[in-house]
Amino acid sequence: MRSAAIEDWAAAAAPVARQAVTASDVAWRCGGTWFVGLDALPNGADGAVGDVEFPWQDLGLSPVPLHPAQLSVTRAGYPRPGAEESAAAFRFRLMRDAAHLDGLLPVGPDKRRMVKEPHAWIAGLPLNAAAAGAAPLVVWEGSHLVMGAALRAAFAGCRGDLSDHDITDAYQAARRAVFETCPRVELPGRPGEAVVLHRHLVHGVAPWAEGAVAEPPGRMVAYFRPLMPSVADWLSDA
Repeated sequence: MRSAAIEDWAAAAAPVARQAVTASDVAWRCGGTWFVGLDALPNGADGAVGDVEFPWQDLGLSPVPLHPAQLSVTRAGYPRPGAEESAAAFRFRLMRDAAHLDGLLPVGPDKRRMVKEPHAWIAGLPLNAAAAGAAPLVVWEGSHLVMGAALRAAFAGCRGDLSDHDITDAYQAARRAVFETCPRVELPGRPGEAVVLHRHLVHGVAPWAEGAVAEPPGRMVAYFRPLMPSVADWLSDA
């Protein structure tokens, strides 16, 4: 989607975001090619930046309290091997775009996946100009239907705190089915455009294509993921 209100918000957020990234002392991951930027944008709880309102209506979303946006920034060479991830994890990042669902966190020494952050939706707003091949967002079209059905089945009959339920095996099996059946689509985006992703949609980031360029400090996208009241709400197909 694209609108003047989205473009106005991105224009207001971009210089604030660049300053936040430049001033941060948090290390870049993936061999210095990815700034994770969690809670890095100092927007208001209503999403506003300065006196520019968040474009709720243009995004088709109802206003809810928002966290400071993630500023995800990638730059030339993404991804490179980094000390923070295993060789297998790097291969998955390189070959499968690190495809994942947000909110399924690795728990314990075996990194078992549990729904610790039940997000309502994911909104991504590009903040600067970047070539299409500069590590764009990737989604698997229709994957939310596959993942939603599989995860609801995995939780069937589950009692107690649903956020402590290990869904690793069901999640990985459903993701393999997504790779086999759902089209992979790249969504580069530019300032003035935005995407709203279903919370069960598998997504990731493509490798930076040779020769692709972006404005400093790299392709920069603001992401919002407000939380739902419960995992049960998160599992619904609404």
